[in-house]
Amino acid sequence: MGPLSPTRTMRLWGPRSLGVALGVFMTIGFALQLWGGPFQRRLPGLQLRQPWVPSPGPAVPSCPPRQRLVFLKTHKSGSSSVLSLLHRYGDRHGLRFALPARYQFGYPRLFQASRVKGYHPEGGGTQPPFDILCHHMRFNLKEVSPSPSWPLLLTLPGPLLSHCPLTHLTLIPLTCLPDFKDQVLQVMPSDSFFFSIVRDPAALARSAFSYYKSTSSAFRKAPSLAAFLANPRAFYRPGARGDHYARNLLWFDFGLPFPPEMRTKRGNPHPPRDLNPPQLRVLPSGVGPRVHTLDPNAVFHPAPTAADGHSQTSSPITLDLGSSSFIQWSLAWLDSVFDLVLVAEYFDESLVLLADALCWRLDDVVGFMHNAQAGSEQGTSAGSDGGLTAEKRHLTARARAWNNLDWALYVHFNHSLWARIKQYGQSRLQSAVAELRARREALAKHCLVGGEALDPKYITDKRFRPFQFGSGKVLGYVLQSGLSLHDQKECELLATPELQYKDKLDAKQFPPTVTLPLKTSRLFSP
Repeated sequence: MGPLSPTRTMRLWGPRSLGVALGVFMTIGFALQLWGGPFQRRLPGLQLRQPWVPSPGPAVPSCPPRQRLVFLKTHKSGSSSVLSLLHRYGDRHGLRFALPARYQFGYPRLFQASRVKGYHPEGGGTQPPFDILCHHMRFNLKEVSPSPSWPLLLTLPGPLLSHCPLTHLTLIPLTCLPDFKDQVLQVMPSDSFFFSIVRDPAALARSAFSYYKSTSSAFRKAPSLAAFLANPRAFYRPGARGDHYARNLLWFDFGLPFPPEMRTKRGNPHPPRDLNPPQLRVLPSGVGPRVHTLDPNAVFHPAPTAADGHSQTSSPITLDLGSSSFIQWSLAWLDSVFDLVLVAEYFDESLVLLADALCWRLDDVVGFMHNAQAGSEQGTSAGSDGGLTAEKRHLTARARAWNNLDWALYVHFNHSLWARIKQYGQSRLQSAVAELRARREALAKHCLVGGEALDPKYITDKRFRPFQFGSGKVLGYVLQSGLSLHDQKECELLATPELQYKDKLDAKQFPPTVTLPLKTSRLFSP
């Protein structure tokens, strides 16, 4: 008997037989639904139910994920949480990290390629390229990615370019700098994705004062942050040890030179002072619905002290921006270098945009907060000043004014973030943020005791106990017991603090060499 045709098969089965078979299959499916629960109790937040696609389209991402990354890890801005994401992503995908010998690249000195562990430029290009550079450094582009073929335009003051027929502020190609190729070492590929994160200087000042009080001489001498901001020049001495933490810390981390009136040491070139500075009216803290409505060109000069008898919060302020050209040059230069700058006050929104820009899955940017201090206000919007007391609003305004360069950075990148959000789509963003938060919450409930960060006194496992520094307690995580082996491993990666994870990556990239002890009996035997 030959093979049965579809028509013949249908005849043999008949309608009644097909109905019986269909009933059997439905019964089996229903049973699996009932009994499948125990087999499906895996970690709910480690894998999406389906791959997340950053733009409407097929289930498979339409672009390859970007895996060559430079992250400028700024201080006290939520950067440790971003670092945790990069650690896990690079570790999972076998990427090569540019690691410091210890935990920072010689900070607070400018980044030098020679400080990258295992970097040997004399090797003739035989070493594999680095994929991720992400640990603390003071940014120095020329030492990070000096490729002369990189289509980058720098905005530089004309007087610095004696060999170029340019005047005042102008756009120039990198090839206009004759010593550029000679003086720099190539660390990262020229197609790397550059990004960083900024935070409202008022929130950053509160965190920095607590964390670096023993490190900064200015903070150490001040009895409180309020006392410091009331008369900062009574405590602050430019160039004093650790005092870069006390003023314009973001500006310092970005490696930008300071305006001439704020500089105490030689060597930082600067453009000429604008002879006719514009007059800008800047809304004080708490005015307006959201911070992203602020003028991105608005910059605060240092606020009057309490002794001057002036208040910043009673009315709009008219400011003389003598260094406005210098500041705008610096911001334009950063725009030409960084592909994206996240904003800590809109952390989850920033992560969604990061995943979209890198063509990553949403799960790749789902993680826990790290290096948070007890009582800190992580993720608080800068537009929520209206809920503060008058005293706190006054303190916030003074912190932003004292850190006027950081405020310029923050307003500028906050503006660019919201322009990007508008392009991405508000409703689409809200949906992605809700999904991200739901996955993070599911992870926390499954992985963590209490479902949240805990006081370090409860963390007995040294692998998960964060480094304690400053006057505030740095929170960490305790894992649930009874996790499966797979879930235990994933939860450990999520909960590992940055220093321990760096050590893990270091041991993976540079495994210790085992030397066998010599047998002395053979050495002395005849």
